[in-house]
Amino acid sequence: KTAYGMQIVAPERPVLNRADAMNISTITIDFIAYAKNNILVKAKHYEGYENGEVRFELRQEKVPFEVTITEQEAVLETGDVTVRYDRTNGFYRFEADGKILTDSGLRNLGYVRYDRKPASVLPEENYLAEDYKPYMVAELSLKAGERVYGFGEQFTAFVKNGQVINMFNEDGGTASEVAYKNIPFYMTNEGYGIFVDHTTPVSFEVASEKVEYVGFSVPGEEIRYHLIYGPSPKEILSRYTDMTGKPALPPAWSFGLWLTTSFTTNYDEKTVNSFVDGMFDRKIPLSVFHFDCFWMKELHWCDFEWNNKIFSEPAEMLKRYKERGLKICVWINPYIAQNSTLFAEGKEKGYFLLRKDRFGIKQVDNWQPGMAIVDFTNPEAVKWYQSKLKILLDMGVDCFKTDFGERIPIDVEYHDESNPWGMHNYYTFLYNRAVFELLKRERGEKDAVVFARSATAGGQQFPVHWGGDCTGTFESMAESLRGGLSLTLSGFSYWSHDIGGFEEAANPTVYKRWLQFGILSTHSRLHGSKRFRGRSMKRQLRCVGSLQN
Repeated sequence: KTAYGMQIVAPERPVLNRADAMNISTITIDFIAYAKNNILVKAKHYEGYENGEVRFELRQEKVPFEVTITEQEAVLETGDVTVRYDRTNGFYRFEADGKILTDSGLRNLGYVRYDRKPASVLPEENYLAEDYKPYMVAELSLKAGERVYGFGEQFTAFVKNGQVINMFNEDGGTASEVAYKNIPFYMTNEGYGIFVDHTTPVSFEVASEKVEYVGFSVPGEEIRYHLIYGPSPKEILSRYTDMTGKPALPPAWSFGLWLTTSFTTNYDEKTVNSFVDGMFDRKIPLSVFHFDCFWMKELHWCDFEWNNKIFSEPAEMLKRYKERGLKICVWINPYIAQNSTLFAEGKEKGYFLLRKDRFGIKQVDNWQPGMAIVDFTNPEAVKWYQSKLKILLDMGVDCFKTDFGERIPIDVEYHDESNPWGMHNYYTFLYNRAVFELLKRERGEKDAVVFARSATAGGQQFPVHWGGDCTGTFESMAESLRGGLSLTLSGFSYWSHDIGGFEEAANPTVYKRWLQFGILSTHSRLHGSKRFRGRSMKRQLRCVGSLQN
């Protein structure tokens, strides 16, 4: 028994005599009463191992618990949940309301070394080598007919049984197992959820390698996960977000219709006026107008400066739109191209991610020429980035589309020396938090909202998120729906998507159905890639009108 629960020291084989205690590995397992109906399991091989992994910001709650130890078992009880450890065979199970929720049995918890070779007494390179690749593995049982949901915005089948899911954010659109928003959390129809508390990429095997189990593994010498009991999905999510953070309530105006310039379309103030006028003339309520990438000069993203060739007086332009009752959103991302006026400034002050050898900043040509990446682990870099956005807020901008955040390399050094593997997904949390906190400070808590693409656990605190690059087809609309349902079963309350699809122009049948889907989502945005989503304005707005009638 410990001050926080109970601790088990589990050897890899039975110790029946003194000789059995030699040349043996042990795993130390802590069962911690973390919060109401929330038990944290920490299983560790080497106590002294550190890998610099950044940690999620979790909220712990002091709750009462009882520990009972007999010759046969050790039992922890807290709230409605009991964990029962069998001291004979090392198995343990979670119980609630008189039934077994899930258990860990034979070969379900382990320590693995990739490409391990036995130590030699000869002077060989592998003699007690420190250069090893350790992993911890855990598996939890599934009952017959038990279904698994969640893992963030996954576009694959809604029921995740049979899938292998790797928690590594990537920019891959909506048509594959690649995801923008990987959340190491799942729930089942048996009344519980599992949150794996690692920012480093977690690999899940959901009734795949072993059809009776959900397996998950992480690099390192420790694995941590929470079992959260509901029993209802609502209660599970409520307790999960008690721990990882509640979604903020977006402003009322954000629930209206958003219209954008779309991505690579040609536009100027005259063109934008025609878009807005088309909506007003047809009495279609419009709440937010969004300027996508090319409000800035090409090859200069992001310098946060209006392209003066097409917008000579941006402040006056924004004022005119706001007089018509519109809120204004502009597109940004955390990458600074070397053609930007901000590049030299950020380089001089040390605000960008460094190369792993620390000889200069990390630059790539993938997306923008010679782009650098803002290091949000540096508090001064956060203030610097926010100061550039504040200029836009002072000009009349109301919110930001915080695009990207997935293309974060792992061969880099961070200001706070965080493990880059853990920071790959966690970067988006720091990025969106920096922007959201600026908006709360400058616009007030009730008017803070972003339109974000990437996320990790805890990112639900900075709404809204949208589903990324889909295509104007029924199949892609179904992908988006599955992604949104999975995300909202992972603690996110507000979600949107590109009505009509981002790539390709949807035909009228698809468009009308997608529009209905979009209006029924928490947030509704008309957006596209090569074509403005109001280009065939009469036809498309006639669709809207038929819905209104």
